[in-house]
Amino acid sequence: MENFALVTDSSCDLPAKMAEELELTVLPLSFTMGGKEYRNTLDGREMPVEEFYRRLRAGEPCTTAAVNVDAYVSAMEPLLKKGRDVLNLAFSSGLSNTFNAAQMACRELAEKYPQRRIRAVDTLAASMGQGLLVYHAALLRLRGKSLDEVRTWVERNRLRMCHWFTVDDLNHLHRGGRISAATALFGTMLNIKPVLHVDDAGHLVSVGKARGRRASLDALVDRMEALAENPQEQIVFISHGDAPRDAEYVAGEVKRRLGVKETVINFCGPVIGAHSGPGTLALFFLGKHR
Repeated sequence: MENFALVTDSSCDLPAKMAEELELTVLPLSFTMGGKEYRNTLDGREMPVEEFYRRLRAGEPCTTAAVNVDAYVSAMEPLLKKGRDVLNLAFSSGLSNTFNAAQMACRELAEKYPQRRIRAVDTLAASMGQGLLVYHAALLRLRGKSLDEVRTWVERNRLRMCHWFTVDDLNHLHRGGRISAATALFGTMLNIKPVLHVDDAGHLVSVGKARGRRASLDALVDRMEALAENPQEQIVFISHGDAPRDAEYVAGEVKRRLGVKETVINFCGPVIGAHSGPGTLALFFLGKHR
């Protein structure tokens, strides 16, 4: 098997145990609450994700920051020194500067280690959509695929990685500049829940609405029913903003309606959750297109 490392960042929202089993190098993004900066690690060692959502629900503001160039260099250089090539799969450039930092770090290290291959790919994905691409890339590596073969697969399939979201609290979308104050106010009054997805440019966009929470969850499954390719053969990822019962409901529906055999459920980490808010529910799968 070709000796290359897979590097990603913590916006992938993968379960920590899965990332460890897949031998991933995961750089943490960071977030600030109460005047203190925390690293958004997959295992929540600096702030448990349940505490993060408790504080968010209490109205505590949160800001986030991308991985910087120095952090990438510090993480990748030890791998290169061991004689390993590096493939970096980064958070969508449409939502973060993380990919730009990864590219700059790769260029800097390529000058220092010209004998090594160091590549960065913009996943155009977020949360467990990014995580699901990384998961497939890791499986390909385990099957003996080369760095170039894995990179090509990700670039050819990233726009098939479907992200379908709904949120429970419109005010978080307003604070993030996604909707107007009036839309947030009237949507809350009328119990309107938006249906959103990540488009081909890697941006989060609103594409529909549903009246009530259960209808919004069903709308996500409807989208999968319309777009998924061979769902019975897929592993499906579901992330949530401290809404485990809703995540289990969606998992049950994709199994009942589409015959999906395996689902993986995990939290939206603080970097994603700070912008989408408590009650976020997201469904990720491979489709004909986004």
